[in-house]
Amino acid sequence: MEDFKYKKLKEIPKLPGVYIMKDALGNIIYIGKAKSLKDRLSSYFNADIDSKATTIITAMRKIDYILCASEREALIIERDLINKVKPYFNSMWKDDKSYPYIKFSINEDFPRLILTRKKLKDSALYFGPYPQLLYIKKFIRWLVKLFKVRPCRLALSQDCLPEEKKVKSCIYYHTQMCYAPCLGKISSKDYKSKIKNVELFLNGKFKKLETDLRKEMSNLSASMLYEEAKEIRDRLYAINSMAQRVMISEISKDEITESVQRADSISELKKILHLPKLPAIIEGFDNSNIQGKNAVASMVRFHNALADKKNYRRFKIKTVIGADDFATMREVVFRRYSSLIRKNEVLPDLILIDGGKGQLNAALSALEELQLKITILSLAKKNEEIFLPNKDKALILSKHSLALRLLQSVRDEAHRFAVSYHRKLREKEFILK
Repeated sequence: MEDFKYKKLKEIPKLPGVYIMKDALGNIIYIGKAKSLKDRLSSYFNADIDSKATTIITAMRKIDYILCASEREALIIERDLINKVKPYFNSMWKDDKSYPYIKFSINEDFPRLILTRKKLKDSALYFGPYPQLLYIKKFIRWLVKLFKVRPCRLALSQDCLPEEKKVKSCIYYHTQMCYAPCLGKISSKDYKSKIKNVELFLNGKFKKLETDLRKEMSNLSASMLYEEAKEIRDRLYAINSMAQRVMISEISKDEITESVQRADSISELKKILHLPKLPAIIEGFDNSNIQGKNAVASMVRFHNALADKKNYRRFKIKTVIGADDFATMREVVFRRYSSLIRKNEVLPDLILIDGGKGQLNAALSALEELQLKITILSLAKKNEEIFLPNKDKALILSKHSLALRLLQSVRDEAHRFAVSYHRKLREKEFILK
């Protein structure tokens, strides 16, 4: 995070605005306002370790900001966005939930990393709280493995070690994933020295940590301790991969609103269709031909309600003679998903067919032949009717429905892509004549 502090803060204006903090996956984790964006964001990187700011900085990987005409405007926009997005850090400071901390028990002879919901005055170091329990559990396991922190819950002290027969079969010792203080293989002083960098990492002091590790690696190499030097090198690589640089950019309120609407459209679609999970990946199909000539089809993919153009596909029809829209749809759907199965690639969460029940049933038969159970529907343009398998009555959504607008976007893009391909083939045919 130090790189951000020195290279990026100077780019932020001293003007009123709203800042939006995101994690490595692009999820909005905190929204705040400021009279001076530069001063407010600078404060996050100079905060005390026990402050809320440090908790957010640990999870944050990207900052967007909206410039406002006044502090009052910033307040209005902040409230509006928080109500729409409901970032978990904003919610955390507001409610009384007990979120977990990472405890680094430096008060013990052989410190451990522990997940706890109570912050005690016991001379240990506490980091957090963190609202994402599953992520933090994985994060602790990663730290334990990386720095060889003892993962056991044994109450160890320098002067009181357990009987050897009780611990000599420990898998962490035999796989060299722990320094084995329980077997007296390392002193308390040396153990603490070897894992001291955990504190630097949890504090976000990546630049200092990298400097210290490079110095240690150099000393080990000079002493011809090449295996230990290699271990430090691998640790450096892992840390640099985890400590991603923070990105920053100015955005508009409209862009944030659009982002929120995309998320809402996916959530609404999940609810309407009773899907087991959010339809993050939607693929849409359409056919195009004139009197059966140059019959083609298109497939477009949307990821998180955004067009994923690198995964668009075009199809020349191979098995259908004449203008048979149903058979054409069956062919392209079968070709698309037999290909994904063969290549072991990611399947969509939802399939959208441009057309009515006939096109839907043709596509469904292709999925059944492939023994795929993917939610599929069709959208007929005339009355914007949504047809679902085994449902006689079409589903009609409000024209203001965000879910309908998302389906329309996929359908219209598939149509545009198919028509553009068909036109290209016709032009090529004309030139050849």
